[in-house]
Amino acid sequence: MANGIFNVAKGQIAYYASLPLTNDALVVVLLQSTGLVSDATMRDYQTLAAVLAGNTEAAFTNYARKTLVSVAATVDYTNDWVDITAANFTYTAAGGATNNTIGKLIIGYDNDTTAGTDTNIIPVSFHDCSFTTDGTDQTITIPSPGFARAA
Repeated sequence: MANGIFNVAKGQIAYYASLPLTNDALVVVLLQSTGLVSDATMRDYQTLAAVLAGNTEAAFTNYARKTLVSVAATVDYTNDWVDITAANFTYTAAGGATNNTIGKLIIGYDNDTTAGTDTNIIPVSFHDCSFTTDGTDQTITIPSPGFARAA
């Protein structure tokens, strides 16, 4: 298992990170570790609905999908690439009554946050993310220089 960019987002990731539309966002979805598909299978999904048809979304106490904030696509003219980053975030009091073991973190581009459907969310990147909830806070740290690089 590893990190990767979904095939459907390759060549588009810097565009999605620019958040070009009025009601768009990058959203985070956590997947439980049990029953995760291989990375080779994962990267071929074209919608979040397809990702969730093959994997199980987190369901621990206090879980909710997160919207990334402070998203930035920074052009590095020296190295000829774009680094995409966002602020770290926390799942407060994650678990307790209902716990999960998490295996993957998915970042998806929602082109219309008012639509409320997983079929319009394009999966952008997937990341190994391993923790078991127990009622304590879980902070997700976005790696430096970012969660993705377009080169």
